[in-house]
Amino acid sequence: MAHATLPRHARPVGQLRRRLAHAPALPFSELLPQDLAEQAIRQENVPFRDRFFSPLVTLWVFLSQVLDPDHSCRAAVARLLAWRTAQGLAPCSADTGAYCKARRRLPEAVLARLTRATGQNTQEQAPLPWRWNGYTLKVVDGTTLSMPDTPANQKAFPQHNAQKPGIGFPILRLVVLFSLAVGTVLDAALGRYQGKHSGETALWHGLHDDLQAGDLVLADRCFSSFWELALARQRDAHLVSRLHQCRRADFRTGRRLGREDHVVQWSKPARPEWMDEPTYAALPASLAVRELRVRVRVAGFRVRVLVVVTTLLDAGEMPREDIAILYRMRWHAELDLRSLKQTLQMDILRCQSPEMVRKEVWAHLLAYNLLCGLMVRSALEGGLLPLQVSFKGTLQLVQAFAAVLWTAAVEELAEIMRRLREAIREHRVGDRPNRCEPRARKRRAKHYPLLNESRQQARARLAGISCG
Repeated sequence: MAHATLPRHARPVGQLRRRLAHAPALPFSELLPQDLAEQAIRQENVPFRDRFFSPLVTLWVFLSQVLDPDHSCRAAVARLLAWRTAQGLAPCSADTGAYCKARRRLPEAVLARLTRATGQNTQEQAPLPWRWNGYTLKVVDGTTLSMPDTPANQKAFPQHNAQKPGIGFPILRLVVLFSLAVGTVLDAALGRYQGKHSGETALWHGLHDDLQAGDLVLADRCFSSFWELALARQRDAHLVSRLHQCRRADFRTGRRLGREDHVVQWSKPARPEWMDEPTYAALPASLAVRELRVRVRVAGFRVRVLVVVTTLLDAGEMPREDIAILYRMRWHAELDLRSLKQTLQMDILRCQSPEMVRKEVWAHLLAYNLLCGLMVRSALEGGLLPLQVSFKGTLQLVQAFAAVLWTAAVEELAEIMRRLREAIREHRVGDRPNRCEPRARKRRAKHYPLLNESRQQARARLAGISCG
């Protein structure tokens, strides 16, 4: 039975720690230690009550839910019930009501804070050889996610305006900053798919505080404006991206570094409406930018010629071949997003309200970071790179080991984790350079007609009932 919330001075930290100790251990408890989770809960002033679903238990169950192929709340509560039964504790109800209320009480900021902390902590484990000429490589990219078609979701994340009401689904835009060395999410920004200040670059501006001196950011062509390069240099970071399609490179001008490789001056445009006067005034009147043309001679690649721009101006320190390799490494952001959307099933969200949708996204990002942390530890122990370890294989092993870890004695956890990391190292990504595959499917889908009206209207039509 729930008790009234005690005043802050009546709830000492020791009491909170004893209550949080009744949380089940997940396969990555050593990567998300109780102290780190407890600190995030305290920093966000989460109200605490003496109940089954304390903040930490709710966090553990939420993470187990997004890691399981069955993303349902019923399966998540059933796992907690099974764990409490195995531990000889009083069983919780199999009903999902208490858990769903506990998820609503858990602030989004707790999940976001833990995502950033775990992503940064894992990146700090990367040894020096995992860097590129001393630079810390980061990759930024954007994507979209869909969710249930509820009125609240439609209001917060409207569907595409080309779709009729009742047919489409709400769309959320997500921009993620990845660590290239370890693959973790360092930060992310969520917003509407369309509307004012909802583009990828607008969301990216909210992540600029994550840039540090010595960072090298890889991005696609929509991030290659004067503003993105200048704002990166303002933080003593560099950027490599493809030249925007609206800008043309004239290699007859500028300071020549080599064939189809030169440095030119980009002039500062007029102040855009989204930028304030102090920020605009702090940016230089012009910016030295290196442009180089890359010719792709790999059979099967769609792009044959492209122009890459960067703020790395020294051709001796960074030859054009290295710049071309760096831009090609940007593709790892697409692979990381595929791991999130397809392997972790984040492509189609399940929550019915915008607040829970945002929490569901952050829970996926946190679970992804913890899996990457396992891959990094396993790779370090085996003398491998994290890119050589299979993300899907890691997820499958974690799912298989989860039941054992939830019921194992404390003294057995270290040995079980060691065996888990050994097994992770055996699932390596195949070495398939310049892989070429057709963008087509062989298996034919079942030919059901498309739904061109709302489901309510379709049901009424089939039942012969007028909706008027």
